Parts: sequence; C-alpha cells; structure tokens
Amino acid sequence: MRKVLVPTDFSDNAFNALKYACQIFKYEKSEFFILHAYADEVYRQDALEERSELNELKDSVFQQSEEKLKHIKTQLKEYSPNPHHKYRFVSVFATLIDAANDWVGDENMDIVVMGTRGETNDRKLTFGSNTLQVLKYVDCPVLAIPEGYVYHPPKEILFPTNYLVPYKRRELKLLCDMTGSFRSTIHMLYIDPIKKLSLRQEDNQEFLKGCLQKPKLVFETSPEKEKTIAISKYIVHKKIDMLVIVNSRHSYIEDMLYRSTIDELGLHVKIPFLVMQNLTR
Repeated sequence: MRKVLVPTDFSDNAFNALKYACQIFKYEKSEFFILHAYADEVYRQDALEERSELNELKDSVFQQSEEKLKHIKTQLKEYSPNPHHKYRFVSVFATLIDAANDWVGDENMDIVVMGTRGETNDRKLTFGSNTLQVLKYVDCPVLAIPEGYVYHPPKEILFPTNYLVPYKRRELKLLCDMTGSFRSTIHMLYIDPIKKLSLRQEDNQEFLKGCLQKPKLVFETSPEKEKTIAISKYIVHKKIDMLVIVNSRHSYIEDMLYRSTIDELGLHVKIPFLVMQNLTR
C-alpha cells in the first residue's frame, strides 16, 4: 500500500495539495496521513510567561487542530470517495520538520505531498520557508503543489539529469508507478554543451531505462549553459505537467532551491515539483 504524508496548516493551498495527492494516486491502494504540527503556533505567542499558560495554550491549539482535521475529513468524503484510499488524521506538538521526519521513519512513507506556500508566506516567493525546509531536509521524496494549481493528469514529465548522481530503485519505482498509471512521457533532459556521454553516464542512462519501464522515455540534450533557464524554457515549450529533480550534492536542485537564484532568474515553478531525495531507507 502506498503511504502518503500530507502536512497541513489548514490553508487553501494545503488542501489543494491534498486533493492533488488523492488524484495522482487514485489508481493505487493508498493510506494518507494528514499531519498538522503546531509547536510553532504555540511558541509564537510572545506573551507567554508561565508554564501553566503554555500548557493551556497547547491544549487549546490541539483542540482547534482536531476540529479542523474533522472538517478536512468531511471535505475528503465529498471530494474523493475512493474505496482504494484510507485516511489518518494527526495533530502533534512538534515542528513540521521533526514531525515529518518522525512519521516518514516510523511509517516508512513513500512520499510527502504539500503546497508550495503556507497561509503566512510572502506571496512574491516561489517556495515558502516550510516547503524549502521539507524539500531539503525530510528523508523522503517530496511533491510540492503550486498555489491554485488545477489538477490535470501528469502526461508530460520533465526529468533534468546529468546522469552522474546515483539513483535509488525505490524512488525510481515511485516515479515509474506514478507516471505509468497515466501513460506519461518522461523527458530526460541532459543540459551540457558537450553532447557526448561518458561510459559512466551511459551506464546510468541504461539503469534509468531499466527502472522506468512503464512510462515512455524521451532523451533530450540542451546546450544551454544556465540550467535553470534551460529547464524553464523546456517547461514552457513542451507544456510540461510535472518537474522531477534528484536532491543530491552538485545536482540541479542546488541551483533552484535557494530563493535568491529563483528570484534573480524569474523561475517561478507553476507546475507540481517532485524532489527525490536519493537516500537509502
């Protein structure tokens, strides 16, 4: 059974990400864990001076969280009455990163799905602070859904790669199953002025072919020097529905996850963005 962790801050963007998760896994038996971590909400209250006040506030926020999760449960019954899906609703006094990593480890989650921004994030930024932290530090593939994104099947997937980072079979299988359900095409984009692959790169390319047998694979090369520009152009020209990047040292994600780079290049990802963490679990 597919295990999907969906953090929520009860914003519209968070619920939109949950709806996308229900659709992208609609053909698979899946268990969704809808998680609200509320430690930051409690500690944000600067007026707290006594431990008793802290405990009272923790209880109050917990009760509010439970009520809001019940509301989400009602909404889900109306939106996605899928017999293949099960739902668990969790309120936890912890930071989002700690809670997410605990649940990923304890339940051996396959993927985290969340919105790109929360309720309080700067609207000018592509990624909110919580999303950036989860993308970089949670030990699990993360699928970020842009604010207001209207679901449609992920038919065209862009997977930029230099064929040098080591790939993990488990995470490639996740991508294979996701895209295979929709008979998707994965565009493997190699961005380098030198088109000739080394023997190591050729072997890694063959490994990808072996692991991604369900979708159609298309291999492309771009001579563009700036990777983020090449990716942005390809998304527009090929009408890409989802961007996939492996989070590894010296991978393309380093050029894309830092706000300054995103803002300078005007790269605002408006499609679902899957980050595979390249970690053994």
